[in-house]
Amino acid sequence: MAENKLIRVVLTDDHNIIREGLRSLLEDDKETVVVGEASNGKELLDLLEHTPADVVLMDINMPVMDGYEATKQVAERFPDTKVLALSMLNSEPFVQKMMENGAAGYILKNTGKAELQSAIKLVANGSKFMCADLAIKFLHKPSVPEEDSDKPSRGGSVLSKRELEVLGLIAEGFTNAEIADKLFTSKRTIETHRQNILEKTNAKNTANLVKYAIQNGYISIDT
Repeated sequence: MAENKLIRVVLTDDHNIIREGLRSLLEDDKETVVVGEASNGKELLDLLEHTPADVVLMDINMPVMDGYEATKQVAERFPDTKVLALSMLNSEPFVQKMMENGAAGYILKNTGKAELQSAIKLVANGSKFMCADLAIKFLHKPSVPEEDSDKPSRGGSVLSKRELEVLGLIAEGFTNAEIADKLFTSKRTIETHRQNILEKTNAKNTANLVKYAIQNGYISIDT
């Protein structure tokens, strides 16, 4: 980035309140300017066709087109635009997938204002960035023996108690909203649990999850 040139930022998140909060956080930064907002990946790609940006703050779980696919397409179609993932998902598979799809950095939504502003400037100037919380977490992660690294996740120990509850309800055909009502939580939380379960079980879709649940005895096929 040239000196004295404002860093053009696009905010991509399906929640208005998140985008408003991010815009407010960046307002007093004299080195950045928010040039647009999008509520999903498709809106973002349409926006970038006529609104050049240096950095995209990218959520992962969004309707229409999620952050994974949007990041991949931004990298392919707008190589001068850097993607900085901004998510509440803090597990390594999410981070790894975003980086593999072309993200230049990954920060969590509990990141402080100063770290967010710093991350934007670093990726805009060609650096990679990982927020402090994730860097510390991965630094202390025990190594996995190479011979076990490619084995698919199996068995109940891989899922938390809440994830097992969510898996059982998914297998019974309930929607995210219905599961949220049953477990007295938010739809957003259930979406996160579902994504965690998909990653942990190596399942690609709901049908695979149902198969996994049957094979591991979480639900019965008896009528």
